[in-house]
Amino acid sequence: MRLLAFETATRRLSVALWQDGEMIERAEELPNGGSERLLPWVHELLQEAGLVPAQIDGIAFGAGPGGFTGLRLACGAAQGLAYGLDLPVVPVSTLEALGLASGERDVWTCLDARMNEVYCAAYRVEGDRVTQLMAPVCVPPAAAPAPTFSGGCGVGDGFAAYGAPLLARKPDLKGVRADVFPTAAAVLRLAAPRFARGETVGAALAQPIYVRDKVALTTAERLARGGAK
Repeated sequence: MRLLAFETATRRLSVALWQDGEMIERAEELPNGGSERLLPWVHELLQEAGLVPAQIDGIAFGAGPGGFTGLRLACGAAQGLAYGLDLPVVPVSTLEALGLASGERDVWTCLDARMNEVYCAAYRVEGDRVTQLMAPVCVPPAAAPAPTFSGGCGVGDGFAAYGAPLLARKPDLKGVRADVFPTAAAVLRLAAPRFARGETVGAALAQPIYVRDKVALTTAERLARGGAK
């Protein structure tokens, strides 16, 4: 089984290739774009693995939630290759991939959603198996629902942007790792068993998971939320 994956929901962009359980990846932190990196990375990975595009069996991508531009970038890249190569697609939750990438067991995943909000969810990670404990939501950090597990770890850049109000919601966290990002490698670890079970969609049905549909606030809304962030 040979799968490609894209994860571009945050400033850390990555592309990974899975070949029969072996994985290679390209990644870089690119706060302002990076679309020009994806296809060259794909070609590099295929060359390193000794493969050609026609030998790929499927495409996976981090579907969100996350930055709107980044989600469209990953989805567009996945759809383009899937259409061109007539391949199935596996959309994967970005927050789920974040939880897996953390290496922690009980995780409260929080990504900075801008506009004074966070995307957050909670998971239990056991090996490559990730169980959702709290569904993804987009809320102000001071109103974020806290997971019910005891202790656990907070992961994601939401804790870098809004650490104080998030920790006030769950003061018993045993640790915070704000420098953890979702990765294409984690997307592949989640996508591979789903692909094997036939849990795929056609390219036309591969869509981002926005959670929040509004991309910007009015001036009045920004002021009401305490600033222009």
